[in-house]
Amino acid sequence: MDTLAHAPHAGNLFIIAAPSGGGKSSLVAGLLRNDPSIHLSVSCTTRAPRPGEQDGREYHFVTPEAFEAMRESGELLEWAKVHGNHYGTPRRWIQSAMSEGRDAILEIDWQGARQVRQHFPSAVGVFIVPPSIEVLEERLHRRGQDDPQVIARRLVAAGGELAHAPEFEYVIINQEFSVALQELETIIRASRLRYASQSARHAELFAQLGILNDGH
Repeated sequence: MDTLAHAPHAGNLFIIAAPSGGGKSSLVAGLLRNDPSIHLSVSCTTRAPRPGEQDGREYHFVTPEAFEAMRESGELLEWAKVHGNHYGTPRRWIQSAMSEGRDAILEIDWQGARQVRQHFPSAVGVFIVPPSIEVLEERLHRRGQDDPQVIARRLVAAGGELAHAPEFEYVIINQEFSVALQELETIIRASRLRYASQSARHAELFAQLGILNDGH
């Protein structure tokens, strides 16, 4: 039995996924600015830092050998190979956040989302999609972080990634950033009001009021 999956957690876990260039990172950054009570899990990756990125802020940048050692020792909650690089979520940080009642957010792909749900089936999944493939291509070129060959590979991969949108509870069409951010914030607020979240956060109150989940 997976003890993580069956333990009550006062904290909420949110999974945000999108094809490369879909705007996931920008939306999560906006969410974190507006809601300091939610915390971003910093993933590990074997890819090289992009201009302006710092180790421990955007990612923990590790060697392929170090990543493999973490995976073998069970230190990663999930991991996947994306566009030729490995990405993974440190297990210990998520466990602490959930048990301490902190809301956590994961920026991962659909492969990682599947793995996380095995441990946290109550995690809330949000998939970000572009308004069109043409807009996605334009955004990839505009951010200026990849050469044309890499962009071409990302566009090809986007079709397969978008096919997994039905596996998520919510889908946001990121056409206008401000609207998409408002929609993401609405999902976060509503999810915090689910019975499981409220009863874990306010167990003493629920017991006093006789609000019990007896399965009926």
